[in-house]
Amino acid sequence: MIETTRLHLIIGEQRHLEALARHKDELGLLLQVAIPAGWPTFPEAFALPQGTVITPSEWDGYFFIDPTEQVLVGNGGFKGAPDETGTVEMGYEIAPEYWNRGYATEAVRGLIDYAFTHKPVNAVIAHTLAEKNASNRVLQKVGMTFIADVADAEFGTIWRWGVSRNAYENRGS
Repeated sequence: MIETTRLHLIIGEQRHLEALARHKDELGLLLQVAIPAGWPTFPEAFALPQGTVITPSEWDGYFFIDPTEQVLVGNGGFKGAPDETGTVEMGYEIAPEYWNRGYATEAVRGLIDYAFTHKPVNAVIAHTLAEKNASNRVLQKVGMTFIADVADAEFGTIWRWGVSRNAYENRGS
């Protein structure tokens, strides 16, 4: 679990994904939290093919829980372990009911902080739609900068953002 000031980021386990596949209310019962009506925006991120067994990893997905409010506010995490260059990719979503409350910035900062506690990680990247929006504003707030336009089969051009360990550790100094 990753803890921030207001959030607990809980690793998604097999039992969580199976509960969600049946109904998101079952996930809420398992996590002992309320699940917002507008979540998830991207249910395909939780697709678990029949018979698949997963082994939870710190480099996979997390549920973002506000323990004070006893509610799931979103999800996100990493798209795998660091690659040969020491880069990890992260992504996230916040339920629309919890937008504009600082949860995205806090969760993303928590994920980046966590990534950089691992020596092999030299950089963290993320991708957004190729337009000015709340997601790229969150990434800017946590110290990421625009790196490049990237061709994507589904969305056309997307934007790559990133922050190096050195830049993150020296931000604000």
